[in-house]
Amino acid sequence: MVRKRLVALVGLVLVGMVGLAGPAFAHNQLVSSNPADKASVAAGPSTVELTFDQAVQGSEELNTVVVVGPGETQWQGGPPAVSGNKVTVPVRELGPAGEYRVGYQILSADGHPVRGEIRFTLTTAGNGTPAEVAAPEAQAAGSDGVPVWVWIGGAVVLVAVGVVAAMRLAR
Repeated sequence: MVRKRLVALVGLVLVGMVGLAGPAFAHNQLVSSNPADKASVAAGPSTVELTFDQAVQGSEELNTVVVVGPGETQWQGGPPAVSGNKVTVPVRELGPAGEYRVGYQILSADGHPVRGEIRFTLTTAGNGTPAEVAAPEAQAAGSDGVPVWVWIGGAVVLVAVGVVAAMRLAR
């Protein structure tokens, strides 16, 4: 009888933990950008602005935005600035016409890194020159952190240890 109640209690706790874990998966999502994804522009923008659905944790070391053009040349003009849910990066005057990619990695409101990319096409060539490429150490900085499944697995193990301990103490 005690075992059945204990098993039911453990089941209820596990269902509750899984049910409450939903908000932990709510990473920031890009909701808009300027220039817009897949847009065609005649003149290069002086900045790229990324707008997310939640606040971005602000720090130049934690957030990265890279503007890459034809020939894998880089066009960002400095580090990104964070203001609430907006991340803005200055852009050098663009050069050749063609497709430009804006790659980003930001620190989500829940502490996890979020990566993504938008693209736009420059239809009229500009007179700009690309930025110098950063050192490999700077490009490799950052971490993906600990995956959520590790935390959930740890919680399940702790609950199992608690159940075993409770069963032994009940005897």
